[in-house]
Amino acid sequence: MRVIDGAEGVELRAGPGEAPGNVRLIGGAMLLWSDTGEITCWRAAALELLDRLLPAAARVLLVGPHPMELVDRVAGRAVSVAAVLRSFPDACALGERHPGIDVHCGRLDLLDPDEPYDLVLALDGLARTHSAEAPAVPWRRSLAALAGLAAPGGRLVLGVRNDLGVDRLLDARPPDRDGQWEPHGCDPTYPSGPVTLDAALASAGLRAERCYAAYPDGRAPRAVLARELLGMELPEALTFPLSGSEAERMPAADPLRLTRLVFRHRLGDELAPLWLAVATRGEPSSADLPLGLVEEGASVHELVRDGTGPMIALRLPGGEARPVPAGRVVEEMLVEACAREDVRAVRVLLTALAQWVEDGGDVTATADALVWDGESFHPVAPGPVPPPGGAGPPPAVVLCRMLWRFAVRLLAAGHHHPWPWPLESDQLTLTLCGMAGRPCDRAELELARRLDAELGPPAGPDDPAPTYRDLLRARDRLAEQLAVALARVSRLESRLKHRERALARARSRLRRSRHNASAYRRTLGYRLSRGLSGPRRAARRVMRLLYG
Repeated sequence: MRVIDGAEGVELRAGPGEAPGNVRLIGGAMLLWSDTGEITCWRAAALELLDRLLPAAARVLLVGPHPMELVDRVAGRAVSVAAVLRSFPDACALGERHPGIDVHCGRLDLLDPDEPYDLVLALDGLARTHSAEAPAVPWRRSLAALAGLAAPGGRLVLGVRNDLGVDRLLDARPPDRDGQWEPHGCDPTYPSGPVTLDAALASAGLRAERCYAAYPDGRAPRAVLARELLGMELPEALTFPLSGSEAERMPAADPLRLTRLVFRHRLGDELAPLWLAVATRGEPSSADLPLGLVEEGASVHELVRDGTGPMIALRLPGGEARPVPAGRVVEEMLVEACAREDVRAVRVLLTALAQWVEDGGDVTATADALVWDGESFHPVAPGPVPPPGGAGPPPAVVLCRMLWRFAVRLLAAGHHHPWPWPLESDQLTLTLCGMAGRPCDRAELELARRLDAELGPPAGPDDPAPTYRDLLRARDRLAEQLAVALARVSRLESRLKHRERALARARSRLRRSRHNASAYRRTLGYRLSRGLSGPRRAARRVMRLLYG
């Protein structure tokens, strides 16, 4: 294979044993670098969106690294597929896996195809499309080079990480460089929001067809929500499951609380962890693009809304349709009531929850996956199938399991509650069951734990993990308690010293009294009085014996 390095003007040769025949070096390749460990892990929601875009695309170009599952989906459905990667090992691996893909290895601005493409996919963004050995390329210049690869009427799907996304605000660690060698966030041409992203696409000769916000984080999104959808008042049953964070990262704040505020104040587009823009060269037509796609377990649901009616979730492909339940999440209502020490509100809600369980409620429901609309409870999503074996568990055990999981999450997150004496989740669970009017004992609590283990992963002390803000709040709370304890110890020590001094004075007076008494006993008057009183005492005893 013989190519010309466009950056240096040097002819490069790759022997037959060094790279597959479908790998072509275009210049600026990174021979000893791999990007496979840092790419955005697009999952079922993005694959469903690609399935809507691929039928109209005969020629597809993959720009930058992508998950192999996504590449396999594109290679299996498109007529002609090409890819451009800066990493030589990644290009060789892709060429061996898919011999039918034309793999170009090098910098994006050196790619010169024979003809433009119907669909250009850059779902990982533009950060890993240029070599570290060349000067840093501004983001808008990279976008212009990428837009020039799309044919008239063709589409570009571009992923853009948000520098001020909610996941970056939650991450306690400093942001990494995403495989780059320049400081993060120093490119003035990088989009700072949806408005600047639309302006950048327009300056590159593209028109935004639909822009999506990816949640819950930018590394493994499991939902894409259109900008039109985020402008509406979304039900909590939809936004609550998207308020998550990556398990391997230490959050600075509670992801649930912060992300819930983002959705509640309708800032879901501005503070999205990642934007996914679908743009076209020509008139945009988003009729075949969904408003939103949400991954729930092994299935994907499409969000549909007709006017002001309830939001509908369609299970794909060709599954049933169910309305997204309205109301507030039970766990959030309980946490809020506990923070206010509103014991009456907790009792009313738990009593209604116990009645719903006894009336045949979902056995697998939990407080964080259940909404209350003021009249009835609705599961956010169907839970795992209960284990087979005849009759289901007793309602008391089901309720005890729900309250035990809530108690574990409440204590693990460090939330305040009005029962300071329970130091463990078991004791708090028994208290909550009593508040619901369904007291339970230790035996039922053990059955609830077994049921929880059968239905899914058990709730442990690290679910959810404490955040830095929670740790700081716990430190301040413990410091305050320690200060109160030290003040009490100081008061007790002061009282003890006062009493020790009083005891010393009393002992001194006692010693003086004993000394005076001893001196008095040695006087002549005392001895004479004792000697004369002896016969009188003897006579008194005789008289008692004689006359009783």
